[in-house]
Amino acid sequence: MTTPALLPLSGRRIPPLNLGPPSFPHHRATLRLSEKFILLLILSAFITLCFGAFFFLPDSSKHKRFDLGLEDVLIPHVDANRGAKNPGVFLIHGPDEHRHREEEERLRNKIRADHEKALEEAKEKLKKSREEIRAEIQTEKNKVVQEMKTKEKKPLPPVPIPNLTGINGGDPESSDIRKKREKIKEMMKHAWDNYRIYGWGHNELRPIARKGHSTNIFGSSQMGATIVDALDTLYIMGLLDEFRDGQKWIEDNLDFSVNSEVSVFEVNIRFIGGLLSAYYLSGEEIFKIKAVQLAEKLLPAFNTPTGIPWAMVNLKSGVGRNWGWASAGSSILAEFGTLHMEFVHLSYLTGDPVYYKKVMHIRKLLQKMDRPNGLYPNYLNPRTGRWGQYHTSVGGLGDSFYEYLLKAWLMSDKTDHEARKMYDDAIEAIEKHLIKKSRGGLTFIGEWKNGHLEKKMGHLACFAGGMFALGADGSRMDKAGHYLELGAEIAHTCHESYDRTALKLGPESFKFDGAVEAVAVRQAEKYYILRPEAIEKYCRVSGGFSGVKDVYSSTPTHDDVQQSFFLAETLKVKIASFCSVSLYGASLVSFSGGDSVLL
Repeated sequence: MTTPALLPLSGRRIPPLNLGPPSFPHHRATLRLSEKFILLLILSAFITLCFGAFFFLPDSSKHKRFDLGLEDVLIPHVDANRGAKNPGVFLIHGPDEHRHREEEERLRNKIRADHEKALEEAKEKLKKSREEIRAEIQTEKNKVVQEMKTKEKKPLPPVPIPNLTGINGGDPESSDIRKKREKIKEMMKHAWDNYRIYGWGHNELRPIARKGHSTNIFGSSQMGATIVDALDTLYIMGLLDEFRDGQKWIEDNLDFSVNSEVSVFEVNIRFIGGLLSAYYLSGEEIFKIKAVQLAEKLLPAFNTPTGIPWAMVNLKSGVGRNWGWASAGSSILAEFGTLHMEFVHLSYLTGDPVYYKKVMHIRKLLQKMDRPNGLYPNYLNPRTGRWGQYHTSVGGLGDSFYEYLLKAWLMSDKTDHEARKMYDDAIEAIEKHLIKKSRGGLTFIGEWKNGHLEKKMGHLACFAGGMFALGADGSRMDKAGHYLELGAEIAHTCHESYDRTALKLGPESFKFDGAVEAVAVRQAEKYYILRPEAIEKYCRVSGGFSGVKDVYSSTPTHDDVQQSFFLAETLKVKIASFCSVSLYGASLVSFSGGDSVLL
């Protein structure tokens, strides 16, 4: 379909207008904003005049209609020679064969009126000063901004939320367990209170330097990642005063219309996951509204040739890109594969299917692709739809993709058979090609790189022990017992990686080469950054909790970062270890990173 358009002005000579004595220097090469506006009004009036004159041209078959492919919608075609029952009465062709010529006359009158109105407006504009014109333009801008804000505040449709019991009725009978729970709450208070004093509003805290901290995954803005990330943990622990402080900050300060480039994956699991969890726990609408606002800012990341989202997106401009180190600009499996649960919930809460369609498109695309040895490589090019480097891991770069397949099945009340099949196919290939036993009898999950197995296991892969146990129910060929045993073996290996360090804290990754088993070899792999598997006395400092750089040194050096996930994941996992399921009143499902109440 073609549409009328203005011809370019290049090559035309516009005679100078005689508007009286000039009020600006003649040597200036460019026009002011007000002068451009006046020229635009005059040009618009001229075009309107030409458009109206079209109808007063001599009657000819080539002038009876605009051939725009619109089937006479704009200007009906009048035919005086056929179909008229009475002489002198004209029928108008188009969708309605019985419309009278009076409609054509009405259109002509409307064009005349619009033309005269445009001329009058142009005359009035010419009488005004530059300051008045600028004021009018600014008024129009403010009006547009206000309309956009009103649109953003449009209420979301009401939906039922789960009938959660919160923290009531969950006190254990054992005094020993009660003491452990109180100790974990005290740790949470220590972490939160110091963040409240020294890093409030910043994304994270430097507990030794006692100041705010951030990383490039959150961009350059102070988005309060720790506040959003910690909300559900605060609520579950019954720290409601602290929860309300966080809610107040979010209401007053959390703004996503900032010129900041963020990680789509990280802000999804930490912000959208944290906000949705807080909403489901408390029922406070502000959390749902903020989650939807952020999700809308992430949607431009999906504007790629394949629909596989970019790793990073600018919240203001919507421009996306991938990490430069990620296999020639590829997207990462654990990032674009860890959006499903939050986006499905967003469609449920808003009634807008766009979020659901985005993540289902990713799933459909992955199902169609060939996988080497049945394994999912960690890298996929969003432009070509082809795999990048053939590197598969259940630790970093791949981990939460498999977790989300299983949780999607659980979240659907075990009706998402497509997700379950993808999960089963994936873990069968993982068990065949990646899971091995060391010489010392430790079961580990290696990494597949270009056809070869690297005997290295990442700290992040330790979650797989729990994943295999969680997925045992519903496994193929009644292999529940097998996967429970496999999960226990992997958990034991991870425990050994902790036990073989001086601080009894696990390294970031560890190897199984020759005499070396479950031990980090490279210095860059010996650090511990408050991962959720354990927390010990060496991480606590006066200003909060810090990671350590070398878990094999008896005198540890701190990295001076209190990660936001320490409050959202590590402490939540610990408190959940001493709580009954009735505490939460929900099934065993959670968002990635522990950012969920559905535990």
